[in-house]
Amino acid sequence: MAASLFAGTFAHAETIFLSTQLRPIEEATAVRNVILKDLQAPVEYVVEEPPQFAVRMEAERQAGKHTISLVGALHGELSPIAAKDGFVPLDDLAKELQAKGMPKALLDLGKLGTDKQQYIPWMQATYVMAANKQALQYLPEGADINKLTYDQLIEWGRKMQAETGQPRIGFPAGPKGLMARYFQGYFYPSFTGGVVRPFKSQDAAKGWESFKQLWAVVNPNSTNYNFMQEPLLADEIWVAWDHIARLKEAIASQPDQYVIFPAPAGPKGRGYMPVVAGLAIPQGAPDEAGAKTVIEHLTKPETQILTAQNVGFFPTVDAKLPSDVEPGIAMLAAGVDATQQAPDAVISLLPVGLGDRGGEFNKVYMDTFQRIVIRGEPVADVLNQQASNLSKLMGEAGAPCWAPDATSQGPCPVE
Repeated sequence: MAASLFAGTFAHAETIFLSTQLRPIEEATAVRNVILKDLQAPVEYVVEEPPQFAVRMEAERQAGKHTISLVGALHGELSPIAAKDGFVPLDDLAKELQAKGMPKALLDLGKLGTDKQQYIPWMQATYVMAANKQALQYLPEGADINKLTYDQLIEWGRKMQAETGQPRIGFPAGPKGLMARYFQGYFYPSFTGGVVRPFKSQDAAKGWESFKQLWAVVNPNSTNYNFMQEPLLADEIWVAWDHIARLKEAIASQPDQYVIFPAPAGPKGRGYMPVVAGLAIPQGAPDEAGAKTVIEHLTKPETQILTAQNVGFFPTVDAKLPSDVEPGIAMLAAGVDATQQAPDAVISLLPVGLGDRGGEFNKVYMDTFQRIVIRGEPVADVLNQQASNLSKLMGEAGAPCWAPDATSQGPCPVE
């Protein structure tokens, strides 16, 4: 189904495409001016913060008045809408895409536990570590950067600080940083093998003690950092963790200056969070045909490569990056691959089933970090108090467990 087949159907309509992804101005501009440029019919690309997205979609569903024809959002943001039968099934489109090389495992994620295709995987990403090559001389003896442990990262940080007089590790712990995802997708799975169930476990307590040691060699400006590409480029820090899209500017502008590698492993493995964004059509969409055309356009190999080149999210289809792709993009792609292929990888999915309460879930982890690491409160006391908040939230949201936690009947318990 080529775009031209639908062109006449909605030549005078405008497809409204609402997305929680690619919100920063530079990214949204690239979507409008580059990625959607070749579509024959007009598309209005509108961005929305995840909590407002959930509220808006529910309001349109309840009112039965639909303005949105296409949505782009993360797996966990789409799940509660699908649970209320809020999407048009896309099975025919899924079959076409599987025939063109979209992995079945990825398409199965888009069924959201149902027997119908609720969304089409749009693009994927993850979070990685980036290091300025100046830092490599201080790596602990025998350390393999692609198989780093937390103990080695701490030792590396201490060595850099001792030799250069400055803390050289950084995290995006600012108000708009993605530090909550670090705790949910990397730290907790690596130290406890779970996210919710073992929140207050002895393994978690040991993990927090270890993180306190790490934070002692982290640049204190980290509580102001939102995107790690900026302090990397400013040479304030040499080793950083962040979403690949938020490292892209530094890596793309100075590819010879950096290395990309997986996050460290803890006692339970190497936690990592695959980020899958999907495209879905709401029931009652005013321009369903136009929305399908946009999906077909966005999942073409050439569009997927444009997306990788412009915004640093990687293809969900079989689209090999060209040999002349920017070296920085190729490095990020290799870092994603090394993370996914790590033999000790522990996959931690983005939260599922929290609806518009995802912000409260993030707050539990950030408050725990603030109290234990920044304020130095007793680990066990904080974990017990925050576990109570987490348990209440999971119960009220009715959210069952997601990987790597064992499945649950009913809300995910904090054990």
